[in-house]
Parts: sequence; C-alpha cells; structure tokens
Amino acid sequence: MKVLELLDEIEEIVDTAAGFPLTGKIMVDADEILEIVKEIRVELPDEIQQAQWIKDERQRILDEAKREYESVIADAQKQAEALIENDDITVKAKMRAEEILRIAETNCKQLKMSTYDYVDSILFNFQNKMDEINAVYFQEMFENLEKTFDRIGTTLSSNRNEIKDMAFKTQNED
Repeated sequence: MKVLELLDEIEEIVDTAAGFPLTGKIMVDADEILEIVKEIRVELPDEIQQAQWIKDERQRILDEAKREYESVIADAQKQAEALIENDDITVKAKMRAEEILRIAETNCKQLKMSTYDYVDSILFNFQNKMDEINAVYFQEMFENLEKTFDRIGTTLSSNRNEIKDMAFKTQNED
C-alpha cells in the first residue's frame, strides 16, 4: 500500500532529523514533508474507491437476494394456484403451498443472513485496517488526514450497524 510507504518515509525523516537540545523538538525540511503529504492525498482516493466498491458490492448482493426471493415466492404462488384449480385436491394444495412458501422464506432468510455476514466481515476487516493505520502512523501533525480516517471509520461503522439492523429485522421476520 503506497500510503503506508509514504508514512514510513515521513517517519524516517522525523527519526533522522536534527534535534534541538532539551526541547524534544526537531528540524525537518518542510518542502520534503509537504511533498510526501501531497503524495498521500493522491493515494487516498484508491482507499476510498475500495470502500465504494464494498458499498456497491453489498447493494448488488442484496439486490440479487431480493430477485431470488421474489422468484421463489412467484414460483410458489404459481404452484399453489395450479393445485387450487382442482377441487378434490384443494386442501393438499394449500398445505403444499404453505410448505413451499415456508421453505422459500427460510432459504431467502438464510441467503440474506449469509449476505449480511459477508458484507459485515468485509466492512469489519476494512475498519480494522483503517484503525491500525490510524493508531500506528498518524501523529499530531497529520490531524487533517486523521479526520479523514475517522469519517471513513464512522461511515463503515454506520454501514455495519445498518447491515446488523437489516439482519436483525430479517432474523425476526415471521
């Protein structure tokens, strides 16, 4: 990851910089540091694009699960209607239709739960990576960059909470 390499470069500059006695302060080349910060800003859009991809992938998976759910329900309804047309098997048809609907809903629920778990796992891993980068590499002079990571972390946390909420609602559907 290019951003980590650039942060390592800044750390190296700080570690090797000349210090002022008794102050704990150092002298660094401002232009060199600013150039590296500019490169970090150029690299950050890649990380943001990855987060957008995760969001898009989550939506695609949810849409696919909904289409499959609707297809299964439609098939179950067609089978139920066909069975009802014959008067002597109406009772059996109703029972079969209810069983098909129950199975379809159970399968759909399981698919949704698996999807939520998958998306939550991706978001959790990405959030952990962001937290690691934030904890290890950022110091006081990178406050603006730290704010960006905090916003991404908040968005990821919000997305995870949304997924958990949808999973909870799905879990409690009857």
